[in-house]
Order: sequence, then C-alpha cells, then structure tokens
Amino acid sequence: MEKFIKLMDDSELKVGLVGNPNFKTIMLPVAKESVYGEESENLKLWGVDPELGKHFIEGLQDNFQVLYFDYEGHRLKHPTPENLTPENIVKDLLLIADEMNINKFSYYGYSWLALVGLQLAIRTNRLESLIMGGFPPIDGPYKEMMVVTKKTYEQAMNNQNAPFNNEQEHISPKKVDWDNIQIKIDINQTKQFVTMYNNLMKFDDREIQGHLTIPKLAFAGEKDTIVYGENFGSVTVDIVGILQKNKQELENKGWNVEILKGKSMDHTKAMQPKTVLSLIKPWLIQNS
Repeated sequence: MEKFIKLMDDSELKVGLVGNPNFKTIMLPVAKESVYGEESENLKLWGVDPELGKHFIEGLQDNFQVLYFDYEGHRLKHPTPENLTPENIVKDLLLIADEMNINKFSYYGYSWLALVGLQLAIRTNRLESLIMGGFPPIDGPYKEMMVVTKKTYEQAMNNQNAPFNNEQEHISPKKVDWDNIQIKIDINQTKQFVTMYNNLMKFDDREIQGHLTIPKLAFAGEKDTIVYGENFGSVTVDIVGILQKNKQELENKGWNVEILKGKSMDHTKAMQPKTVLSLIKPWLIQNS
C-alpha cells in the first residue's frame, strides 16, 4: 500500500507500507526512490546502490512490516529553510505513523536521519527499538556539522549565479578536488540543515541516555572519518573514532555497538543495503 501524506508544511510525501500486518513494524525513512540510466551510473561511481530503498524493503519485509519513505529526497525537493527543526521532523514522522495507522514501531536511520531517530526516541514512547547508523549516540559531531553546513550554505549563496560545471557530476569521488569543488545547490536545500544543526547546538546527548530504555544499536564503518578542507571549515567529522572512544560507555548504557570492518568501509559504503541488512535484520529479529 502506498499513499501521499500531507506533512507539517503541507507538502505531500509518498509513503508505503508492506509486509504482514501481524509483524512488528520498522520505520525506514532511508528508503530512497530508485533511479535509472545516467543518474544510476553516477551513483554507482560513488558506491551508492541506485535501488537502495527497494533493496532495504525487500530485505526486511519477510520478517517485518516496513513503513518506508524517502524523507531526505522529499526535503531536497520541498525544503523548509526556516523550519527543519528536530521537533518539526519528529512531528512529521509521528504524523506519518498516525496516517498509516501504526502505533508502535522500530526506527532505522543513517547519518543525519540517525540523529533524527535519537530526537524521535526522546519525544515519544511509541518506539520499540532504535538503530543509528553513521552517527554516534554520544558526543555526536553537531558542532562540526554546523560548521560544514554553514560553509556549504555560504558557498551556495556565493555561487547562485555561477555557471554550473556539470563535469563534476560524472567523476568518481577519488578524483574530486574537495578543496576547490564548486558548490551549486539550492540555497534553501542547504539552509534547512543549518536550521536543523543550529537547533541542536545546546543538545546534550549524554543527559538523555537514561530516558532510552528500549533496545538500541549504533554502528559505523571502520573508515568513517571525513576530513573537510578549508572550503568546508577545515573540520574532521570522526564518526567511527567517536563511536570507538565511547563504545564501553554506550554498552554500559544498554547500546549494542558495532564497527563494520573493511578497508573501504567509509560513510557511504557502510550505508548500503547489502552491508546494513546483514547487521540490522538479525538484531531486529532478536529484539522484537
């Protein structure tokens, strides 16, 4: 079943629900729409599965009811530059669950959608379990990401009227000159993430841990460390380093923590369905 649901900003998002209604439900806001042709080939260059959402859904629906939607893709098409706050995102997610008649559910998010899961967990008692991939539950790099998003926004502002070099779209990440790459993006798309991180500057992710009594899993690839050049504020976002440093503390607080091994297991590789499903599916079954 698929239907369009009107969110808090009155934009409409396509939401799907598949699987046996007698099964436990997992909310999957990472279920990106499949792409084909040239766009598909460009994603493959970056190590991204062009049918990421489809493969996640197919991989989980035999054991779970899957509530899926492409929240990131939707927000890029329908940005809310002043209103993408953690509170409003959570309202969107709970509205989706309500409209699909889902009361209790587990949640899996990756990268910024993982931090959204943490915000969801502290704002509702409807979560049955939480999985955060590619973003640590303690000492999250909120300040570093604020720097990166502000710099991205500034570049988007400066390059509004610059001609776009579409050759950038067709090269592999290994060949990108990250210090001189031209950021050509809708300013509203990137401003909304400035708004989101700005609203997290005073968030204490240690203080809230005692409220999380549900089963919870955090994971990252062992190469998930991103060093940003001067264009992006010269900051390092060391996802795996933070997770490793706090592994014992997290486990003491009831988290399962997994570091995905592999020389190529960076931020992008560690979010692909083949990698993620082999970890989260047995964990979800065990904790259902």
